[in-house]
Amino acid sequence: RARQARHRQDPGRRGHHPNPHLHRGARLIRYRLRTTAAALGAAAVVLSGCSSAVEVSVPAGGSTPACELAGAAFPAEVSGMPRVDTAPASPAVAAWGDPAVIARCGVGAAPPTDVECLEVDGVGWIPQELSDGIRFTSFGTDPALEVLVPGAYSPEGLLLPAFADAVRALPGNGLACR
Repeated sequence: RARQARHRQDPGRRGHHPNPHLHRGARLIRYRLRTTAAALGAAAVVLSGCSSAVEVSVPAGGSTPACELAGAAFPAEVSGMPRVDTAPASPAVAAWGDPAVIARCGVGAAPPTDVECLEVDGVGWIPQELSDGIRFTSFGTDPALEVLVPGAYSPEGLLLPAFADAVRALPGNGLACR
């Protein structure tokens, strides 16, 4: 070992740094800190781009004052799931969780129907089976509120009470579940 040490350059003398192309250790540290800070900043920008918003289409009637009132009554949480950003951001649409439960105000009012109407907390809903969940459309309101619930949250109807206040904020059209 002593023999190996004899052939090493002495880092204590100028020009005899173990890495001759680096002549000042302090510069190396500053450079590393700047590089690390730049890399962390770039990673933060990239990661912020990864937390993408849920893509939702705003219904034609979503810009009505009634939907603005309903949107203000959307819950902060649905079954313990926090609200997530939507694209586009609109008071008429909202989403919660992953996979997202989506609420859209401004869809056309459901006409009288033979389809079974569910009444949950005094609010009527028309269910429609989808390939990946159920669409619930408020019944008796114009405009209507649509809630899309993925099958992962089965039984899907248990999430509807969270939307009762939003539906109650919409004007009625005289129809009711029977």
